[in-house]
This record gives sequence, structure tokens and C-alpha cells, in this order.
Amino acid sequence: MKPRNQVSRSAIELIKRFEGYRRKSAQLPDGRWTIGHGHTLTAREGAEVSEQDAEALLLYDLIAVSHSINEWVFTPLNQNQFDALTAFAFNIGLENFRRSSVLRRLNEGSLIQAACAMELWRKAKFEGETIVVDALVRRRSAEKTLFLTPVDGWIPAPSPVVRPNIDLDATGVVPRQTPTALNAPMDGALAIVERDAAHQEQPVGAVPEDDQQSPTAAAAASVSSRLSNIFNEPVQRGPVVDPPPRLVVEEPAPVTGLRFPEPPDEPAFVLTPPGEEEFAAPDAFETPKLELVAANESEPEPTLFEAPQASTAPEVEAVLEAAPPEPEPPTWDRPRAVRRPSLLPAVGLAGAGVALFGGCLFWALSMPQPQAAGTMNPGTVIWLAGIAGVGLIGVAVYMILDRLGRQDIEHVDAILERDE
Repeated sequence: MKPRNQVSRSAIELIKRFEGYRRKSAQLPDGRWTIGHGHTLTAREGAEVSEQDAEALLLYDLIAVSHSINEWVFTPLNQNQFDALTAFAFNIGLENFRRSSVLRRLNEGSLIQAACAMELWRKAKFEGETIVVDALVRRRSAEKTLFLTPVDGWIPAPSPVVRPNIDLDATGVVPRQTPTALNAPMDGALAIVERDAAHQEQPVGAVPEDDQQSPTAAAAASVSSRLSNIFNEPVQRGPVVDPPPRLVVEEPAPVTGLRFPEPPDEPAFVLTPPGEEEFAAPDAFETPKLELVAANESEPEPTLFEAPQASTAPEVEAVLEAAPPEPEPPTWDRPRAVRRPSLLPAVGLAGAGVALFGGCLFWALSMPQPQAAGTMNPGTVIWLAGIAGVGLIGVAVYMILDRLGRQDIEHVDAILERDE
């Protein structure tokens, strides 16, 4: 029997962080009331709860969520995975969780893919359109991180061994539109959501309406400060509306000669010269020279390559005479003519068989059959003659095939005799 998991403190703190705490009840746009950490079941108008009571109401709501996860998920889960699924199902609703691809991936045993599928639930309807909500992106990221946190320690993936590459199949995870930062005030009689101008990301090139510096301008100021620290001089920045100064490239003077720069006094690195024992003597790599010695001179010391002397000419001639003659190039004889049997007998037998079989077939189909008693009647003779015609055709075909086979064998024999 699969053990039943229970909600731990990690799931409770994660839900409280993103749901917020509402002390007084507020009415939702659909007419219901909410209070505490997203509790709607027993909330009513004018109710107030403390933080301890709000946590108790949250634990009461998580009973049904944890029971549904234990019933619907058949794959064994650790505590972090169960807590992440509890926070995820509490946010999107049990019906949506039951139809989601997250539950399908879990029951397939694909836990990593189930965690990635959580990030798809990041949109909400706001002011008549469906947008990507900044808070939902952060909440899905926190739930995915908790789901993928191993209980018994992290699995190492060292960078020198496991070098990451881009996964083009996961491009849909990055939202195409900029997530919208929303703010849900915890005070007031109505539960409303409004745009958060303080944390709203502005597109590149947009000018902020107030005096507050935009993220793009802050990044540009940071880059300018770093450049000024590197070059020890302030970076001059013109107004945004002015075009950048045009770069004037002067033509270089004609090169009259080449001059190598002088080496610095202290080089960045020093190459140690190899020792003398690491290389052989240069004489061993020099090309040997041939020396001619006259017959009346004394014989020099033997060298690597020594030219023949005049006194050894008769010996050289004797060696050349004793050397075997060069082999003559082979002469290829034309293959001898092979007598091949004629095809006339086979053609004659084939013609006779076709004539005999055709005549018998014509006689059997067109002429009236004589009524004669006994075994050897004219009809029987006609059929026997037709069978004989078929036999002659078969014999002729066999003779033709045999003749072709012998021709190939004799041709191969002639080639082998020629090669020998």
C-alpha cells in the first residue's frame, strides 16, 4: 500500500508567502468573500482573523488538497515534491490540477518533466485580456525549485564534465510578452488587483514619466561608471536626442619601411632554452657529401655514403654482369578459339514442338470429336501428340540453356589458361 504523505512546514510557508495575510474579509469580483491566506469556504462579510487563526484556516483548506494528491498521484513522492504539489494545486485549483499535464507526467514517472510543466500556469485574466503575471512566474519558480530539491543531497554536475548546451525545445518556457507586475492590496472591503508601477518593467527605449530612473538608464549608468574606473577618465555622454559623433578615419601615411618594435625590458613570460643534451649534434642531420678519390691516392676513412673508386671499377662491372636480367614485360596471348555447339538442333526441336502442340490444339478445338470406342481412339492420339509437342519444347529449352552454360564455362577456362 502506498504511504500517505502529509503537508510539512515548507508548503505552509510557501503558500503564506505568496497568498499574503488579509486580516479583514474582502469581497471578490464573483461575489464570494476571502480572508486570511486565501480562505474562501467560511469567509463572510465583516469577519476578522488573527495570524494564528488564518494559519489554522489554511491547514483546514490543505486537508482536501493533500487528500486529492494522495489519491490521484500513483508515483512515490518525497516530502519536497509533495509540498510543492500541494502549493501548486492550492493555487490553480483541484479541478485544474486533475486535468493538467503535471499530473499526467507524474503518473508516467517523468518527475523532471512534471516540474517543468508547472511553469506553464503563469497567466491570468486582467482588464479583459490574458497576460503573464510577474508574481505567478515567481511562484511557479519557487514551487519548481522546492520540487527539484533532493532530500538526500544535491546531485553534482561539474562544469568541466557536463557542459550545458542550449535546448531549443524549451523556448516556449520563456514568455514572449513581458510579465506584468500586479499588486493585490490586503486592506479594504474589496479584493482588487492593480498594476504595480514601482516594479513594472519598461520596454527598451521607453522614457519614464516621473523622475525615477528606469532599469535601462540604471544599467547604462553602471556601465559608464565601470568604463570610467577602467580608463581613469570620465566617459562623456551626450544628450539622448543628439546623434552620436561621426567617426572620421584618416588615411594612413605610406609605409616606407618596416621596423620591428623593441622588446620590453621585462617580458610577460620567459621561455627557457632547451639543454644541449635534448638535441642531437647538427652533423648527424647534414646531407652527406660524395667524394671522388683517385686510384693512386690513399683510401680515406669510410663515410656514410662513399662513392665508388677507380680501382673498384672491374668489381662493379662483375657485379653488374652477375645481376639477373630485368624481367621482360608479359605478353598476352589472344584466347584460343573455342568450338561452340550450334543452336540449330534446339531451334528445330522447338519449332517441331510448337507445330505439333499447336496443330493438336487447333484440331481439338475446331474439328468435331469422333465417337469411337476403346482406349486408342483419335481423341487420345491427339492429346498424346500435344503432350509430345510440349516435351519437345522442353527439350529444346534445356539444350539452349545447357549450351549457354557451357559457353560461359569454356570462356572462363580459356581466361584461366591465358593467365597461366
